[in-house]
Amino acid sequence: MKTQIITSEIIANAMNYETYRSFIEEQLANNQSAEKNYSESMLHYTMLNERRMKRLDKTTKLAPETLAILSHINSPQIWLVLTEGWCGDAAQTVPVMAKMAEQTPNVTLKLLLRDKHLDIMDAFLTNGGRSIPKLIILDKTTLEVLGNWGPRPAEAQEMFLEAKARPDFSYPVILKDLQTWYTKDKSLSTQKELVELIKKTQLVIS
Repeated sequence: MKTQIITSEIIANAMNYETYRSFIEEQLANNQSAEKNYSESMLHYTMLNERRMKRLDKTTKLAPETLAILSHINSPQIWLVLTEGWCGDAAQTVPVMAKMAEQTPNVTLKLLLRDKHLDIMDAFLTNGGRSIPKLIILDKTTLEVLGNWGPRPAEAQEMFLEAKARPDFSYPVILKDLQTWYTKDKSLSTQKELVELIKKTQLVIS
């Protein structure tokens, strides 16, 4: 993995969660986005996602195992997330990452817009695609990549791939189905998989 594309300058200029949320709200208020070719459908999805994130900011509850693992992270790290406001999966998982990062001083959450950092995105493709969100866990001192996750929990990813393989595949339909799945799951799958990722980085006290 060519980790040199993630530099200290990129980290310094990345958004924290509060800035990211404010950025999305400002774009919606101005009825525009960072990209000139932003479509009406993308604006619509961003509006829905802003509401989802606002709800999840208030309602997300972390499981006991999640809290336990976070409290034992013993080495400072950066959670760098590639995301976009129009991404429904990001709306459901980034607030969970933010809630987790709040629980420990050893995790700093930083966010980058995917379409402005395609060089980094292309180093972390999913099945050859630029799927987001993509969480990259870095050692805070060396910026060594310790692990990555995304774009969605395994069960949701399987559901997406099965739908995509059908001849009657429809993005609006699968996006709606995924949002229903996330609502029922209550972030538990996301938390569980991130807990397992933390364990694999061997950054926690055994």
